[in-house]
Amino acid sequence: MGHFSPPGNHETDTMNQMYGFEGEVKAKYSTQMFQLFSEVFQWLPLAMCINQRVLIMHGGLFSEDGVTLDQIRNIERNRQPPDSGPMCDLLWSDPQPQDGRSTSKRGVSCQFGPDVTRRFLEENGLDYIIRSHEVKAEGYEVTHNGLCVTVFSAPNYCDQMGNKGAYIHLSGSDLKPKFHQFDAVPHPNIKPMMYANSLLQMGMM
Repeated sequence: MGHFSPPGNHETDTMNQMYGFEGEVKAKYSTQMFQLFSEVFQWLPLAMCINQRVLIMHGGLFSEDGVTLDQIRNIERNRQPPDSGPMCDLLWSDPQPQDGRSTSKRGVSCQFGPDVTRRFLEENGLDYIIRSHEVKAEGYEVTHNGLCVTVFSAPNYCDQMGNKGAYIHLSGSDLKPKFHQFDAVPHPNIKPMMYANSLLQMGMM
């Protein structure tokens, strides 16, 4: 039993500039403090494998078939993510209901279907994957015939989505996911995107 949270697609310098984390850290602390955060983010693991049966990542599976757990382990980690390839896919891809792959609505990586998930799991001897990256009304969603679990832990995302948050508890030999939901609580009255870089944001739309 433990707590696992691979980094997401926002733990990069570009996203932290765009959405305000860099601005907030520099305003409250210093440039050196943000540089330290950036260095730490680059060392966070991209994925975690639980008991050689459940793979956890932020985004999802890959733009091409044949990726193995050993290839994931051998990804050069201490760097900013590239715009394509397995490292990018782990942070940016999303599941889709239909078989095959399609272009991602996010403009990076891909969307992958139930057949892609099934092949990846069979080839790597895994039971299912857990990922996040998408708001879900109930805080979680099970798709791809139970092989792809999405869990989203930010309730009332951006103060406007009205969604529940959730986390998963894994224990015992069966490793069946047990879902725990929760609602948002009040937080300080700070304007959304207060520290965001508005010029960079406009340039990346």
